[in-house]
Amino acid sequence: MGVTKSEIFTAKQNKLATLLKALAHPARIAIIQHLVKAEQCICGDLVEELGLAQATISQHLKELKAIGIIKGCVEGTSVCYCIDEKVWLQVKKEFEAFFVAYKVTDACC
Repeated sequence: MGVTKSEIFTAKQNKLATLLKALAHPARIAIIQHLVKAEQCICGDLVEELGLAQATISQHLKELKAIGIIKGCVEGTSVCYCIDEKVWLQVKKEFEAFFVAYKVTDACC
């Protein structure tokens, strides 16, 4: 697969693509769903909940932290993760703007 020429796209298009790419894994969706439900948890909780290896969970958490949708704070020897409310609302706004832009018509086949 070729290299994406990100410079030919707008900043908004690149941002949305980055968000979607980071969310485009079922384990990451499951992690987010668990954090929404539990409000916060440590990596070990996710290992038990999802049945994936700790290293795998850590890698997915790293990707989610990279886009800022989750944050973590050290509690003793563990890291407690939760949804970053500010970023969550920004992502929601981006997705809403993307999907609301389409108006349903019978114009296509």
